[in-house]
Amino acid sequence: MRKRFAITAVAIAASAALLLTGCVNNESPSATDQPGSSKPAATTVDEAAAALVPAAIKDSGVFIMGVDATYPPNAYKDDAGAPIGWEIDLGNVLAAKLGLKPEWKLAAFDNIIPSVTGGTMDAGVSSFTDNVEREKQVDFVNYYTAGILWASQAGKTVNPDDACGLTVSVQSTTVEDTEELPAKNDACLAAGKPGINKLKFDSQDLATLAVIDGRADAMTGDSPITEYAVSKSDGKLQVAGKSFDVAPYGVAVNKGSELAKAVQAAFQSMVDDGSYLAILNDWGVASGALTDITINAASKG
Repeated sequence: MRKRFAITAVAIAASAALLLTGCVNNESPSATDQPGSSKPAATTVDEAAAALVPAAIKDSGVFIMGVDATYPPNAYKDDAGAPIGWEIDLGNVLAAKLGLKPEWKLAAFDNIIPSVTGGTMDAGVSSFTDNVEREKQVDFVNYYTAGILWASQAGKTVNPDDACGLTVSVQSTTVEDTEELPAKNDACLAAGKPGINKLKFDSQDLATLAVIDGRADAMTGDSPITEYAVSKSDGKLQVAGKSFDVAPYGVAVNKGSELAKAVQAAFQSMVDDGSYLAILNDWGVASGALTDITINAASKG
């Protein structure tokens, strides 16, 4: 049984070494044997969804999905460097519903959308928060909702609504990095208070480690990520405050592509047949489950 996320020097070193882009083929959505994996039975193709897949993708027989596998439990790497997590399980079944073989490309988070728009990836399945700014570049098929949640060292009181003068760690290019912390820093400065010192890291495990070893007062991340980090910290971390700014995750596809409707139909089929909720339950993240799969929820309100 392979290890899950562990915050150790060895794990951090291994994670850093695996940040280079890679490519992994999964022969079957039921092939994983990771703890917590849904290990779904053979998935029946949803013919209506498959019929909507653009011809070029259908002819290839492969669904190429980009992921930054540094965000446990959503997506991370096993000991062999293969992507695992609940988003990986969802993506594997999604591809099967479309009658395609899943192929995962590992990439830095901020390289995924350009790769989708550039045509080297069919979709980005990497905890993308659907927002209006990102919708200018791609369309999002919404499949989950998550809030922002902070964590601090155990026993250290931190208020996310009053973090002026604190050092806060964050994964680069996430919404917490590009929107949340800049807005809070501006509010601190406007009130005549010290600003927030933001520590940016390429991966979430490094941002988490910065809090554990005392370089940062707190970390901010998506709620399932923060909750998982706290649960795996051997009591070294605690949740700080409550989850806020709940927003949808979306699968990123090319703007105006019929692929969005195909992915929407396939995900809705997963919701309807129970395979979607089964995966989320297996990973303990069902609190963000949706019953209706939508497209571009941010701009449509």
